[in-house]
Amino acid sequence: MSDPSVELKASVEAALQQVIDPETGIDVMRMRLVEDLDVTPEGKVSYTFRPSSPFCPMAVYLAVQIKAAVKQVAGVTGQEIRVDGYIEQEKLTVLISKEDE
Repeated sequence: MSDPSVELKASVEAALQQVIDPETGIDVMRMRLVEDLDVTPEGKVSYTFRPSSPFCPMAVYLAVQIKAAVKQVAGVTGQEIRVDGYIEQEKLTVLISKEDE
């Protein structure tokens, strides 16, 4: 029997490949802006968002787009996002974490 978390992870990765960085025209997975992607059998998704630079002007936009893409995947029950390598990473983490409340 197949592991549902493996299938769900593949679906999450496919959704993230649809999130395109407007500055480069390349998806966030190919740019390696999403790291440490993990999916539990219960559908909880966790990952690290690492903007392309500490001062990335598109970081907030991309974080919101990434979160929305993951949220729309059938089977996802929640997500935990860590932001790393960004000058305002604490503020951005709080901003995108509060969005669901």
